[in-house]
Amino acid sequence: MQSSNGRPRGGGDGADGSAEHRDHAPSPAEAPGSARYDDPWYDALASGWGESDGVGGPVPEAGPELRASEDEAAAAADVYLEVQRSAAFQEVRSRYLRFVVPGVAAFLAWYMGYLVTATTVPGLMAHPVAGAVNVAMLAGLGQFLTTFLFAWAYARHARLRRDRAALELRWNTQELTRGVRGGA
Repeated sequence: MQSSNGRPRGGGDGADGSAEHRDHAPSPAEAPGSARYDDPWYDALASGWGESDGVGGPVPEAGPELRASEDEAAAAADVYLEVQRSAAFQEVRSRYLRFVVPGVAAFLAWYMGYLVTATTVPGLMAHPVAGAVNVAMLAGLGQFLTTFLFAWAYARHARLRRDRAALELRWNTQELTRGVRGGA
């Protein structure tokens, strides 16, 4: 079996090990107790960290293409920071927070009230309402109902108050990053 970087995995000294692994002398890196390339638990090489170019030397430093793409990435990051500081972004964010913070606070208060009441006043929760239905069942179903109600209210608020402005911001951001990168 081979790892993602093309090097064989496994100890090589088992029945399924290849002949090339059994016939070579261990290098200092393969000494007992050290991490070996064929060690299945050594994941650093799978990520590309510490890789060599195959002849024992380190991978050569990136060329000008990589440096140019790093410059473009830095310029694109500046575009995103500029958009984040814009008044339009701050308005979208404040509309979001003005809805979500009170909504989550109310929902958590309702949920915690349900839990505290269920544990501290079990007699009230066991009070029958209609047949086998008691206060605890109605409150539990109310939890589901308020969850769906909050999700509906959030989607409606987003559609009416934030989506158009957020889409406009996204479009402008993409146009600006395209201009930075010199794309079409």
